[in-house]
Amino acid sequence: MVDLVKVRREDIRWQVLLTLNNARPIGAYEELVLSVIRATYPDATPLELRRELDYLADRKLVDLRKEPSGRWFSDLTRYGTDIAEYTIDCDPGIARPAKYWA
Repeated sequence: MVDLVKVRREDIRWQVLLTLNNARPIGAYEELVLSVIRATYPDATPLELRRELDYLADRKLVDLRKEPSGRWFSDLTRYGTDIAEYTIDCDPGIARPAKYWA
């Protein structure tokens, strides 16, 4: 049986990496990233996004800046860029599609 919650969580992580890769070299506030996630998951919440950003930060794929105003700003690390660009292998936990074009 497919665990739809797990599939959603891992897909959101991949979409965050792709969004931040497209936002390079500046990075992006959480509102921008959430708007991209909501294109696929209209019911996505800010808390859900923050949970996945925190996960990616723990894996050293994303740098997070939690501002005093309450907003979160994120940017890819070198490893996050390598994952998004298929330069290195991707460990489980992120729904990166298999590379089919090489």
